[in-house]
Amino acid sequence: MIKLIHTGPFGVNTLIVSIGGSDVFIVDPASCDFSGDRTAVTAYLAASGLVPKAVVLTHGHFDHVAGISFLKECYPGLPVLIHRDDASLIGKNSGVLQSRGLSYMGFEEFVPFVSNLPEPTAFLEDNALLSDYFSCSESGDWRIIHTPGHTKGSCCLFNSKENILISGDCVFYRSFGRTDLPGGSDFEMRQSLLRLRNEIPANALVYPGHDRTGFCFSENF
Repeated sequence: MIKLIHTGPFGVNTLIVSIGGSDVFIVDPASCDFSGDRTAVTAYLAASGLVPKAVVLTHGHFDHVAGISFLKECYPGLPVLIHRDDASLIGKNSGVLQSRGLSYMGFEEFVPFVSNLPEPTAFLEDNALLSDYFSCSESGDWRIIHTPGHTKGSCCLFNSKENILISGDCVFYRSFGRTDLPGGSDFEMRQSLLRLRNEIPANALVYPGHDRTGFCFSENF
């Protein structure tokens, strides 16, 4: 089961993913004071009696990570997982690198909300399973797929049992992620999309980082 909560100033699809019993992991929490939804994720967890086991970041862009500080305040031992190529976008020096993308977009006022973020606990590795980091096998395992292009460290997650792809900002409904921000690459995006086309079943359901969710992967290819 996946619960979708729109969070942050850009309406990120924050996903609460069930992994058995009351345990869940959280994908791309963006709720913060800037957008007036700081407690959106934690309130849902508390009201539903859910226990977060990890935060998994599909990439490090400001609009996907702004909620991790408050989550760590509420759950101090909560692991934060990200690919090492995007690791510098969080942590104590996060504001420096985040400001580059924010300045490019004319959104400098958001820099304080993505500065001095929590450090990553561990790094997502290509083709590793999330169960290598925390227990989540009851709902079927999630395989990490490194898909650079939108950022150097962008990753997707695929659950073969549930036939679900969590695609971050790599794949959207009949579209794909932008490559013009710092760390983006047209060539790497093309390679990542080709890889996904070869590895993901056509009837897999896709949950991207923005906009429409639950569409068939075949609608893009």
